[in-house]
Amino acid sequence: MALQVPSLNVCARKRCRLFWVSLVVLLLASSTRVAFSDSKYLVGLGSYDITGPAADVNMMGYAMLEQTTSGVHFRLRARSFIVAEPGKNRVVFVNLDACMASQIVTIKVLERLKARYGELYTEKNVAISGIHTHAGPAGYLQYVVYIVTSLGFVRQSFDALVDGIEQSIIQAHENLRPGSIYVNTGEVIDAGINRSPSAYLNNPTEERSKYKYDVDKEMTLIKFVDDEWGPIGSFNWFATHGTSMSNTNSLISGDNKGAAARFMEDWFEQNSGASSESVQSAAEGIPRRVSSIIPDVHSRHREHELLELAASFGSAPGKPATKILSVAQRVRSALRKADKPSFVSAFCQSNCGDVSPNVLGAFCKDTGLPCDFNHSTCGGKNELCVARGPGYPDEFESTRVIGERQFRRAVELFNNATEELTGQIDYRHTYLDFSQLEVMVPKQGGGGTEAVKTCPAAMGFAFAAGTIDGSGAFDFKQGDDKGNAFWKIVGGMLKAPNEEQIACQQPKPILLDTGEMTLPYQWAPSVLPIQILRVGQLVILSVPGEFTTMAGRRLRDAVKQVLTSGKNEKLHVVIAGLTNTYSQYITTFEEYEIQRYEGASTLYGPHTLSAYIQEFQKLAGALVRDQTVEPGPQPPDMLSKQISMLTPVLMDTTPLGTNFGDCSTDVPMNATYKRGSMVSVVFWSACPRNDLMTEGTFALVEILQGTDTWIPAYDDDDFCLRFIWSRPAKLSSRSHATIEWRIPQSATPGVYRIRHFGAAKALLGSVRHFTGSSSAFVVA
Repeated sequence: MALQVPSLNVCARKRCRLFWVSLVVLLLASSTRVAFSDSKYLVGLGSYDITGPAADVNMMGYAMLEQTTSGVHFRLRARSFIVAEPGKNRVVFVNLDACMASQIVTIKVLERLKARYGELYTEKNVAISGIHTHAGPAGYLQYVVYIVTSLGFVRQSFDALVDGIEQSIIQAHENLRPGSIYVNTGEVIDAGINRSPSAYLNNPTEERSKYKYDVDKEMTLIKFVDDEWGPIGSFNWFATHGTSMSNTNSLISGDNKGAAARFMEDWFEQNSGASSESVQSAAEGIPRRVSSIIPDVHSRHREHELLELAASFGSAPGKPATKILSVAQRVRSALRKADKPSFVSAFCQSNCGDVSPNVLGAFCKDTGLPCDFNHSTCGGKNELCVARGPGYPDEFESTRVIGERQFRRAVELFNNATEELTGQIDYRHTYLDFSQLEVMVPKQGGGGTEAVKTCPAAMGFAFAAGTIDGSGAFDFKQGDDKGNAFWKIVGGMLKAPNEEQIACQQPKPILLDTGEMTLPYQWAPSVLPIQILRVGQLVILSVPGEFTTMAGRRLRDAVKQVLTSGKNEKLHVVIAGLTNTYSQYITTFEEYEIQRYEGASTLYGPHTLSAYIQEFQKLAGALVRDQTVEPGPQPPDMLSKQISMLTPVLMDTTPLGTNFGDCSTDVPMNATYKRGSMVSVVFWSACPRNDLMTEGTFALVEILQGTDTWIPAYDDDDFCLRFIWSRPAKLSSRSHATIEWRIPQSATPGVYRIRHFGAAKALLGSVRHFTGSSSAFVVA
C-alpha cells in the first residue's frame, strides 16, 4: 500500500498538470478564435475565363490588321477581389488579362451588378483594370479609333469580357469571409527598360536626380489571408508593358503578367505557400498536383513495358462529345474543387507608358547595331528598329523570363508580408470632360499661376511610328514635331483640325483629329472616369490610360501629399493603369515636347498630366474631409451604334471519310520522348469561334493511371501547351488544330496522350461538339 500511494499521488499530479495545460491551450485557442472573429475586413476573391474568340479576330494592342487570333498560348482570366467593412464600405478591384479596360464593358458590367445587387456595387467603388497584353482579342471598345483594325465591334470579345468580369465578381462576393490583408514592397530587377529615354531626359535634372532608375522598379503586393483557410490570394502592381509577345504572334496570351499569375497560382496550389527557396523555374513547368496523383511509374516498369502499354492505345477517332466535357476535363476544373476556393493571384498594371519588357534594348534588324537614340530608327526607317526580350529571338521564352522575374519577386514579398492593412475603406469617383478642362498651372518663368485648358483628343504623327516594341509603317518616326504635308492632307480628309485645336495641341503636329471626328460615331473618348480606392494604408489611383514613369511619380506624390497633409503617415499609393476605360497615354509636359510615341499619343494636349493631378488632388481632398463629389457628365453608351464587318462562320467540313477530331498527323509509333522535347499532333478541327470553350479547354494532355484510366495533366491554361488553329486557305471550310506540348522537366514519367476538343458548325447553323485523341506515347 505504501508503494501505491506515491503512485496515485504522481498520477494525480500528472492529471492536474494535464488539466492546466489543456485549459491554457483551450484559452489560447479561444482567444485566437476571438481575434479571428474580430477581423476588421471581409475578403473575397474570384477568377473566371475571359479568353474570347481564338480565330479570325484582330488582336488588341499593336493595331496590325494582319495580326489575327489563331489559337491559344494560355487562357485569359478576370481576377477580382472584394474587401468590405461589415455594414460599411466595400471596394471591388478586377484585374483583366486584356489589353485595357473598356468604357462600354464597364458600363454593362455595372448594369448587371446593379440588377443583381442593387446599389452595393457601382462605378464609385468598382475598378476594372487591364494588364495590357497585346495578345488578346480586340473589338470590345466602343470608340472608332480602337476598333478600326478589328473591322469594327466584335460581340464575342465583348461578351466574353462582360460575362467573365461579372462571374469573377459574383465569386468574390460569395466568397466574402473574415480575413486580413498584408502589404509588402520590393524591387523587381531586369523586367523593364525605358523605351523613350530621350523624352525622359527632358524632365528637369533636379527631378530625375531624386530617382535611381528611369523606370519604376517597385512592386507593391497585397496578401489576402482568410481567418480559417489561411492565404487565399495576392494582387500586386508593377509597371512593365505587355509586349513580350510580338506583333507577329497570333496565339492568345496573357503575356508576361498573365504568365506570372499562372506561375504563382500553380506554385501556391502545389506548395501551399512554401518558402521562396522552393520556387521552381517556370521553364520546368511549375509543378502541379498531377505528380502526386500519379506515382513515378519508372520505379515500377522498365521503358519497354511502358512502350507495350502505350501500344495498346492507338489514336481514338473523332467522336461526338458534350459541351460540358471540355470543362469537366480541365486540370483546374471548378467541378473538382473542394469547398475552399482556389488561390487567386493577379499581376496588375501600373504606370507602364514608357516601360518595355524587352530588356536587351533596341537594335537594327539589318545591321544588328543599336537604333538611333532620339528617333528609334535605322537609316531613317522605324520598321527596322526592334527591341529584344531576354529570350531573343524566342518571344515565348522572353514572355516566360519576364513573367518569372515578376513571379519570383512576388513570392518573396508574399512570404515575407508582415505589415497589416488597418483602417477604413473609402472611395471617390467622378467623370470629367477632358476635352475642355480648365487647369491651373505655374506660369512660365515663375510668378504665380495661370489658367490653361486641355484639348479635344488628337493623335500626333509619331503615334503612327509605333515604338521599339512594335513599329509602325511608311515614313513616320518618333520625335516628329513637324509632320509632313502629304500625311496632313490624308488626315485632313477625315477631319482637318482648326487653328484653335492646332494651337492647343502644340508642339504636337496633328495626324488624326480624333476628338472632333463623329462619323459614324465618336472616334475617341472625351468623358473619362478618375477614381481613388482606399483600404487602410493602401491607396489605389484608377487611371484610364498609360502614365509614363515620371508622370506616374508626379501623380502619386501629389495625391500622397494631400492624403497625409504633411503628417508622417505611411501610405502605399499605387497607380492602376488602363482602368475603367482607355484614353491612350499621359506624359509629363516636358516629355510631351519631345513628341515621341507616348507624347504623340497623349490625347488631350500638353497639360493632360496637370489636369489629372489637379482633379486627383480634389478627389483626395474630398476623401480626407469626408466630402461627396459631383458625379460629373455621364459617358456615352454607344453599344447600339456599333458596326461589325467580321465575317461569321458559315460552316465547317472535313474530307470524305474523316471525322472532326481525327488525327491527321499522329505521334510516331512506339514513340518515346525525353523531358524538354516537343510533342506535336495535328487534328481535323473546326473554327474555335463556334464555341469559345469558356472555362474549358481546346487542348489536353492526359497521363495513364494504372492500365485504363486517363487523368488530365496539362491543358489550355498551361504555359507548356499550345493550341494552334489554321486553315489551308482563307475561305476554306476545312481546318486543322495543331497541339504542341513542350514536355516540362517536372513531368512525371509515364504513358501520355494528347486530346482535342472542338465544336463544328453545320450549314444550317447547328453546332456539334467533338473530341479526339492521339496515340499514346511514353515520356521517359
